[in-house]
Amino acid sequence: MADADSKHPIKMLNDRLLVQIPSAEGERKSRGGILIPATAQVSKRLTWAEVVAAGPHVRNIEPGDLVLFNPEDRYEVEVRGDEYLILRERDIHAVASERNEGGTGLYL
Repeated sequence: MADADSKHPIKMLNDRLLVQIPSAEGERKSRGGILIPATAQVSKRLTWAEVVAAGPHVRNIEPGDLVLFNPEDRYEVEVRGDEYLILRERDIHAVASERNEGGTGLYL
């Protein structure tokens, strides 16, 4: 049997989001300039990712938005050689989007 993702388009279902963490997200620097490797565990550190696809019951998030989530609340999947995460809309803590312009909120 061939891979399910090799021949058919993929459609997210229900309230699921397909997101991709930017590759630069691995290593980071502290304010003091210390390089922190991607393998270092930081408890309860939330992560930003870009939304690639959204299911039909997702109400406030669209592809292209950046979402903030807890990396412990995720499922990993490989599609056509690229790594993605599957999240539920209710597990998202914040959304950064051009549509948010003119509203109240923080500029991150």
